[in-house]
Amino acid sequence: MTEPALILVTGATGKVGQNFIARLLADPAFDHFSVRALCHKRAFPAHPRVESVFGSIEHRDVVETAMQGVSHVLHLATVKETPEQIMDVAVKGLFWLLEACRTSPTFRQFIMVGGDAGMGHFVYPHPIPVTETQKHSAYPGCYALSKVLEEVMLEQYYIQYDLNGCCLRAPWIMEKDDFKFQLSFGEDVFGGPRWRDLVDAEAADAYIRAGAIPVMLDPALAPVKRNFVHVHDLASAILAALNHPKARQQLFNICMDEPVDYGAMGAYLHETRGLPLVEIQTKYHSTWLDNTKAKFLLGWRPEYDLKRMIDEAFDYVRAGDDPRKIWYPG
Repeated sequence: MTEPALILVTGATGKVGQNFIARLLADPAFDHFSVRALCHKRAFPAHPRVESVFGSIEHRDVVETAMQGVSHVLHLATVKETPEQIMDVAVKGLFWLLEACRTSPTFRQFIMVGGDAGMGHFVYPHPIPVTETQKHSAYPGCYALSKVLEEVMLEQYYIQYDLNGCCLRAPWIMEKDDFKFQLSFGEDVFGGPRWRDLVDAEAADAYIRAGAIPVMLDPALAPVKRNFVHVHDLASAILAALNHPKARQQLFNICMDEPVDYGAMGAYLHETRGLPLVEIQTKYHSTWLDNTKAKFLLGWRPEYDLKRMIDEAFDYVRAGDDPRKIWYPG
């Protein structure tokens, strides 16, 4: 008989948390799992196998209460460029979580979703594919720094306490129509760059009316290659890592097999949807996040390629009760 398991999910009401929990609950292989959703500002929808608790991981008493009887932890909670909060959540909060794990009699595995911001994303030139052995190189800002500090702290708990954990390092996470809106010349742009800031306002408004697609170029005027992952593929990777013996104390890049080439993306949108293209030179550089290790050790495979990512985003029609909300800009 499979031993019952209780997984604590921090950041449970976010994009990744909601998708992961839905997949876990729907998969018969994880029928023995129940979920404790740690919620901060939003409540998790009611479900017989989900218990919601409220608070922030920056507070030790919240963490210790949430960790009672927990066997697994999926750590998703984060904040973006908010210096007033980020060290409390990313450093102190993670410390309380790891301390509770190492002293818990029921703990079995810690899984953290990290980010390629700690590797510099597309801010720095990367002449070769970015693997898990490359040293950290955070771009300016507190968010990228927090991604480095999280990975290092988790690694040290492996060394100091032989903690069973792993980190799934993800690039920009897409769902629904996110990919379409990361190409918007309007104020509704998802994340960066803010395309309208790279052209004048009159031109940006004209591009909006025409449905134009920005094609990002690097300083040498070559199309930029940029890493993405669909939330479906990231949730699959988390499920693959759960209880997997080869996940122990490992770091995995979780991303599409190939980065999105803005030139190929523009050509596909022009060919299939007749959308006009606008080439925009930027300061950014191509990167290629290598996902070979996750495929080799975990047996995981991403299902989304460039065409599927584009088509699903541009074909997505939101229901009336599903307004577009961006809790973090990207």
